[in-house]
Amino acid sequence: MSNLEPNWDYYRTFLAVAKEGSLSAAARSLGLTQPTVGRHIDALEQSLGVQLFTRSPHGLLTTEAADELMPFARQLASNAAALLRAASGQSESVRGTVRISASEAVGVEVLPPILAELHAANPELTIELSLSDAVEDLLRQEADIAVRMVEPKQEALVTRRIGGIPLGFHAHRRYLEARGTPASLSDLAGHSIIGFDRETAFIRAMRKRLPELDAVRFALKTDNNIAQLSAIRAGFGIGICQIALARRDPELVRVLAKEFEFSLETYLAMHENLRNTPRCRVTFDALAKGLMDYVGSIRAAQRPDDRPTP
Repeated sequence: MSNLEPNWDYYRTFLAVAKEGSLSAAARSLGLTQPTVGRHIDALEQSLGVQLFTRSPHGLLTTEAADELMPFARQLASNAAALLRAASGQSESVRGTVRISASEAVGVEVLPPILAELHAANPELTIELSLSDAVEDLLRQEADIAVRMVEPKQEALVTRRIGGIPLGFHAHRRYLEARGTPASLSDLAGHSIIGFDRETAFIRAMRKRLPELDAVRFALKTDNNIAQLSAIRAGFGIGICQIALARRDPELVRVLAKEFEFSLETYLAMHENLRNTPRCRVTFDALAKGLMDYVGSIRAAQRPDDRPTP
């Protein structure tokens, strides 16, 4: 191992090669030349005294040593990005970069109009939107602000409860015309059901509340909520989605409204150190208002399809 501390850029290159699986692909993603990427990896291996990659027919594979170092390299990248975001916002004006973390369904279907209004009012604000159903760590500054479907427990966070987003069973009219409308939860066993690939805390909570779901076999399994919603819209079968999202499409019909409604509690959170940073404060307030308006609109307007089907 060399006594020289590795250049931080080498860790960025290391992460890119690990993600892309080749020097050439990593070079393209970083805007560097392939020889430069190769020199970075050689220098990092020499400095750390370990081999990071092995060659295979499928490209470069990370070694066991590289896998152990990966979380630390990712934390360096996260810290570097947080440092740049903090530096970009050191003024009283609303400018710089703010990184928002949200679930895929909320990020794709709910946030865009809220962010469009935010940007129109603050054109010097740059928004980074990270979409994942995994919970990004605000204390480690992986994101500045997060929209979460679980209550944040860390004490160093500023949080605001948005409210419950109701979910319900929905299907396309075309599917119901072909297969019929279920009259009870037990009838779901005879239908094509869209569900999750892996059992989560959310699924366990539903099964505990509705034991009838244990008899249901999923005809389509995916953990991606956008894929589930798309399958419902395509007429694949019956699935669970946000009532407000289904209401946007007149061809989607809510079924079993009396038998099933599940509320998805929603929260907004950011690190308390960011509460007085103009870009974060304005973004937090805009998200809170937009999301609370969205939740409030769900029960304010009922359409016939939201009522129990006979």
